[in-house]
Amino acid sequence: MSTPSKAPVMLGLEMPDVDVWSDRVVVALGKNPGPFTGPGTNTYLIGTGSRRVLLDTGDGRAEYLPVLEQALERAGCDGLQEIVLTHGHPDHIGGAADVIERFGPLEVKKRPWPEVDARYPIAITAIDDGARVETEGATLRALHTPGHAQDHLCFILEEEGALFSGDNVLGVGTTVIPSQGGSLAEYLQSLETLLAAAPGRIYPAHGPCIEDGAGKLREYIDHRLERERQILETLGAGASRVPAIVKIVYAAYPEALHAAAGQSVTSHLLKLEQEGRVEREGAEPLTASWRTA
Repeated sequence: MSTPSKAPVMLGLEMPDVDVWSDRVVVALGKNPGPFTGPGTNTYLIGTGSRRVLLDTGDGRAEYLPVLEQALERAGCDGLQEIVLTHGHPDHIGGAADVIERFGPLEVKKRPWPEVDARYPIAITAIDDGARVETEGATLRALHTPGHAQDHLCFILEEEGALFSGDNVLGVGTTVIPSQGGSLAEYLQSLETLLAAAPGRIYPAHGPCIEDGAGKLREYIDHRLERERQILETLGAGASRVPAIVKIVYAAYPEALHAAAGQSVTSHLLKLEQEGRVEREGAEPLTASWRTA
């Protein structure tokens, strides 16, 4: 019999389909629940006017469009001004084509990641660090924050001093650093960039609103440094392969999350390798044998 998880995870988390988080922010759930998405991807209607910016689009579930329509009604607006995307992972970009089909032609803005963007039948308007997206009652300022994904943008909501964090900060648990397109070194730098912005609230892509944004960012940085210490300690005790390290370091987490944890452990090991603190035998990081240098 498996032991219950002692760690904060998305599994079992429930959230309403539509909620109002501020005068400028209405959240519509993407209806794509799962171990890594929790109740689903948070998509946001931003602004105060008759047409709002839609930030992220879920992964294209048919159940999402009725929820988005409910959110528009709850917001008291007529439709959408444009779509803005935090990054190109499927649960953020996958619903864009359906939204356009339902609401008519809409500009889609994101930082380009050509080999990923090409999978989706939408035209992309390129934006990057420092770009501003304006709508009635709201101004979004983009921050390029790679690490979870190389095209990842977070957005400061200037009127509130709040942060739309995408997948870089979650309402519950911590972010996976994937083996493809991810970089722990870049992710830690991105967290420092976000902390320097001194956000109040954080509106994450998954999970509930975070009231103490700066506190959560410090917690995330401390957590990653603690994970690094644990991995080095586990290597020193004789564990040499990623699955063995995961079983020790992530013992409090359900096994359903261990594959994703393996990607994060691998990202830690690659960072430590770049710093000359660990070595490996084997070309493939996930299957290599690792040891302290």
